[in-house]
Amino acid sequence: MIKELIITVASDLKERVLSALRACRSLDDLVALDEQLAIDCRDAPLHRVICDALRDRSVAPVEAANWLTTLMEHRNQQLTACLNLSCQV
Repeated sequence: MIKELIITVASDLKERVLSALRACRSLDDLVALDEQLAIDCRDAPLHRVICDALRDRSVAPVEAANWLTTLMEHRNQQLTACLNLSCQV
């Protein structure tokens, strides 16, 4: 019974996240969703939700690729900014 409840909650969360992803219209929207999900659900980061949806065919590969590319580009920009800052110190 508890396992079924966990599966139901996880499924509901995934559907809500996918709806929110589809509603994102800019990089800022996507980054905000990623950050909010990291705060609300540490066990379900956005990239994992996207990959799981891709595996179970809940999203189109092109759609998932666009989201993942955008997230990775943003992370790379953050890392580059951090590296440049520490090099200046």
